[in-house]
Amino acid sequence: MSSITIRGATTADLDRITAIYADAVTHGTASYELEPPDRAEMGERLDSLIAGGFPYLVAEKDGIVLGYAYAGPFRPRPAYRFIVEDSVYVAPEAKGLGIGLKLMQRLIAAAEAAGFRQIVAVIGDGRPDSASVRLHEKLGFRHSGRLEGSGYKHGRWLDTVFMQLPINGGCLVPPDPNSLPEQRFRKQNQ
Repeated sequence: MSSITIRGATTADLDRITAIYADAVTHGTASYELEPPDRAEMGERLDSLIAGGFPYLVAEKDGIVLGYAYAGPFRPRPAYRFIVEDSVYVAPEAKGLGIGLKLMQRLIAAAEAAGFRQIVAVIGDGRPDSASVRLHEKLGFRHSGRLEGSGYKHGRWLDTVFMQLPINGGCLVPPDPNSLPEQRFRKQNQ
């Protein structure tokens, strides 16, 4: 039995990424999208994140992508540049195998290496027993807020839960001038 490999996503992974996300949109409540985006849209999202220097990872076993995770901008305003929002999705047939944990561990390491200071999880349908809430708790994320009845999907109101994980000293030390977010900021403001 082969092991799971975590690696950077490429455009060759788009068919599986699109299918995994389509299932999450169609059957789940983690995403508040109501219609699954097509491959072209998913490709634009992937390209945009990679071009911005953000980590985008896939979990692969026997040449098949079983899940993916990425970190992207939390908000567009420049003062938020040290915060990323994580997303993680696992194929239905691979849930419960620890793939989400492996992806998130590598994603956290990649965000740390880039010099970000906070990772925020915005969890749709953030019930305490949801797999995403439990995963983030296991990784040390703390609860930082809840928007009650903020989404309506599959015939019911959903709460959105915010969780966050400080990394690289969080807000306790000044920003690293050599970090990716600070370099991008200086480049945009030259």
